[in-house]
Amino acid sequence: MKLSITHETMYDYRPAVETAQHMAYLTPRDLPSQQLLHHLLEITPQPAQISSTEDVFGNTRHFFSLQVPHRRLQVVATSEVTTQTSTLPRHLTSWEVVRERFRYHAAAVFDAANEFVFASSMAPHHSDFAAYARPSFPPGQSLLLCALDLMHRIYHDFSYESLSTEVNTPALQALAQRKGVCQDFAHIFVACLRSMGLAARYVSGYLLTNPAPGTVKLRGSDASHAWASVYLPAQSASNDLPALPACWVDLDPTNDRAGWPSPGEDYVTLAIGRDFSDVSPMRGVIHGGASHVLTVGVTVEPVPSISFGSEQSQTQSQSQSQSQSQRQGPPPAAAKSGEPSREQGL
Repeated sequence: MKLSITHETMYDYRPAVETAQHMAYLTPRDLPSQQLLHHLLEITPQPAQISSTEDVFGNTRHFFSLQVPHRRLQVVATSEVTTQTSTLPRHLTSWEVVRERFRYHAAAVFDAANEFVFASSMAPHHSDFAAYARPSFPPGQSLLLCALDLMHRIYHDFSYESLSTEVNTPALQALAQRKGVCQDFAHIFVACLRSMGLAARYVSGYLLTNPAPGTVKLRGSDASHAWASVYLPAQSASNDLPALPACWVDLDPTNDRAGWPSPGEDYVTLAIGRDFSDVSPMRGVIHGGASHVLTVGVTVEPVPSISFGSEQSQTQSQSQSQSQSQRQGPPPAAAKSGEPSREQGL
């Protein structure tokens, strides 16, 4: 599937900001299962400096600085990607075996997934997370089935309520109140797995949504999305099991969807990290601007494919029309008319 994403961030400051430095994670990842075809980052006012680097997790981040007073900052990221359908691997390694891989012992083989077992600021280790997760982890059960069961339970046990939490609401609070938004559910899922001694990471991105029946989708009406990944080590071939490479399987407890390499072709992976604090879309340090109003608009749309047959037919029709005009002379001048107006939300 080919998808177009527009992510607009607007800050209105009072009083004006004198100088500022910002960091943005707004470039979709280029992966074997997701190809980045186009990306453009437009910043107003024009930055004095801007650079792009790759962080330790392989995400693209932009740094930019503003050296002129400004009352408004507008950052618009437009991207186009192609995504692929996903499935679930037939992975049957038990969760206890996987947990033991991450226990330290002499001469242990290093696994890069180790860093995602440790607690992070927004997805800590805690006995409450382990207590909630434990019913999904019976002895001998495969890690993948345990993770899927935990995802199903979060989906059914928690209520999705906008404005019920803030961006910095602790995951423990969201766990206790049994409600929140996608960021909270992803943090709870990650913290539960880590509290069981397993590797899990946070994924930020986008999800293609459809308007309600009988309505038109409004530009800017979408939002960023978040889900999680669980690490499955390589599986050796046996009589009834295929050999599988080590992989991260994505699970979205907000929508009860899972898949490898993503929950589905309607998902776009933006960045991965230990938690939201690693991949916040925008953050910065400003001098001035005692108060501000933040407005964010996201639009995710499928890019219509061009039918070769119709394009060829149109070309042939134009050629025939041009040939006929050359035989009959120039056509009469057409009456001028106004172009239809189009409204586009911010």
